[in-house]
Amino acid sequence: MDLSGILQVAVRTDVGRVRHRNEDYIGHAPEIGVIVLADGMGGYKGGEVASAIAVNTVLDYLRERVPGIRAGEVDQETGYARASVLVRDAIIRANDTIYKTSCSQPQYQGMGTTIVVGMFYADRLTVAHVGDSRMYRYRKDQLDQITVDHTLLQELIDRGLCTSEDARVSPNRNLVTRALGVEPRIVVDLNEQEVRPQDIYLLCSDGLNDMIDDREIRTALRERRDDLARIAELLVGKANEQGGRDNISVLLARPTRVFPARSGWRDKLKDWFR
Repeated sequence: MDLSGILQVAVRTDVGRVRHRNEDYIGHAPEIGVIVLADGMGGYKGGEVASAIAVNTVLDYLRERVPGIRAGEVDQETGYARASVLVRDAIIRANDTIYKTSCSQPQYQGMGTTIVVGMFYADRLTVAHVGDSRMYRYRKDQLDQITVDHTLLQELIDRGLCTSEDARVSPNRNLVTRALGVEPRIVVDLNEQEVRPQDIYLLCSDGLNDMIDDREIRTALRERRDDLARIAELLVGKANEQGGRDNISVLLARPTRVFPARSGWRDKLKDWFR
């Protein structure tokens, strides 16, 4: 099902006030319901190369395979929707490509990137991520983070050895425990969410959430919820006002109506007359 007329998307990326290059990369393909953001790192231009490879590999992989998915198809081995397995496999492909590029080209040795991907299908959303780039969901004036940071500090928080307040001011808050391209194998976190019309989904690099807290993000979403482009502009502006210590990237997506799985010719006929 083509979601181009259902999924509204707005993006904004900025180098920030300190960095000289933007190593973030954003991509989206509403026709297959995919949104993706990556935050690169490492070496001379390595970060921007890694993030671009990650996003473009994921989009190319999914554009080729998503149209072949059957409605309601489930992967028997994992129990996940077939769409979720495709997203996971796309990220694994990206990891392999970045790692091999890093090994074969000395100037990119050690490069890597975080990634967060969302794929909308059949009134659901698959969320897949590696690293500390985040996805939030805004629903009925409530903001929820639906990814868990792969960072050393998050592990300490999970073990009760550090509070969230301590983590925000720690000099080690950006030490990631997982990233694409660093090792030949990668573990991808997957979860599946129910989607409701008018939900707003926010993907961001840590250049946003390191500079402004969740309350400020929620306020921007509440006050400008009808204008995704304006929300993106406001969020990036606020992060820069607070110092802009890193690249800042924001992708916002909103489904405007339900998009159930197509069951046959009747659904195609309905689409024809919409």
